[in-house]
Amino acid sequence: MTARNAMTVDVEEWFQVQAFAEVIPRACWAKCETRVEASTDRILARFAEAGVRATFFILGCVAERHPDLVRRIAASGHEVASHGYGHEQVHAIGEQRFREDIRRAKGTIEDIAGSQVRGYRAPTFSIGATITPWAHRVLAEEGHGYSSSVFPVGHDLYGSPDAPRGPHLPDPDGVPELPMTTLRVLQRNLPCAGGGWFRLMPYPLFRTALRRVNAAETNPGIFYFHPWEMDPGQPHLADAPARSRFRHYARQSSMETRIARLLRDFSWGRMDEVFGLTTPPAPAPAVAAA
Repeated sequence: MTARNAMTVDVEEWFQVQAFAEVIPRACWAKCETRVEASTDRILARFAEAGVRATFFILGCVAERHPDLVRRIAASGHEVASHGYGHEQVHAIGEQRFREDIRRAKGTIEDIAGSQVRGYRAPTFSIGATITPWAHRVLAEEGHGYSSSVFPVGHDLYGSPDAPRGPHLPDPDGVPELPMTTLRVLQRNLPCAGGGWFRLMPYPLFRTALRRVNAAETNPGIFYFHPWEMDPGQPHLADAPARSRFRHYARQSSMETRIARLLRDFSWGRMDEVFGLTTPPAPAPAVAAA
C-alpha cells in the first residue's frame, strides 16, 4: 500500500521571512511589493493538475490583505489553517501576546474562509518544550485542534533536535504536536520535510530519503514550502547577509518543476485527513486575558 504524506504550504510574503528581519523592519512591510497571491495561485494550479488537496497555514495579516485568495483556497477543498497573525517568533513574544496573536489570526481566517481553523504552525518553528512550555495548552484553550510547529533538527534559526520525531502530546492539557519529518541516520535527525533543504538537495536524494521514511516509519511524512520559493521574479536584497540571500533565493527557478515531480512521485493529502483529525475539537472555552 502506498504511503500517504501530508502536503502543506506556509502562506507568507517574501519580505516576512525571519532571514530578512534585520534588513526589512516590520514597519516597512506595508511599503513592500506584495507577491503572495500570484505565487499561491500557481501552487493551487499545480495541486489541481495533480489532484492533490493540501493544508495551507495562512498568516492572518495576509488573509486580511488577500481575502479572495483565502476563499479560493477553501473553495478548492484544501484545509485552511493558521500560521499566526504577524509572523512573530513565539518564544520572543511570550504567552500573552501569543494568545492574542493566534486568537486574532484564527478569527480573521475563519471569518473569511467560512470554515473552522483547527491547525496551527508557528512562524520559523518557534515552539519548543523548553522555550515555550505553555504554547500547546494555549492553542487548546483558543480552540485549535493540533500544532505542526516543531522541527526535530539543529539549525541556527530554529529546531528542537531532542524533540520526539513522531506525533506526541507535549502537554496533557494541550493540543497534539505533529512534528516536521526527519530521517534518522547515525544517531542524528536529518531534515526530510521541504523548505530550503528541498531546494538545495538533489531531487533524487530527497526522493530516496522520503521513501526511506515511508518504508521505515509508522507515521506519515509532512512536507512544507512557501509561495515565495516559487517566485524567482521577487525583489533581490543586496544588503541582506550573504547566507540569508543564499538560503532564500537558491534554486527558486527550478522549484515549481521540483514540486510537480514531488506531486507525481508520492501520494499526498491534507493534514487533518492524513493524520485522522477530522473530528472537530470542542469549542474554545472563554479564557480571560492574563
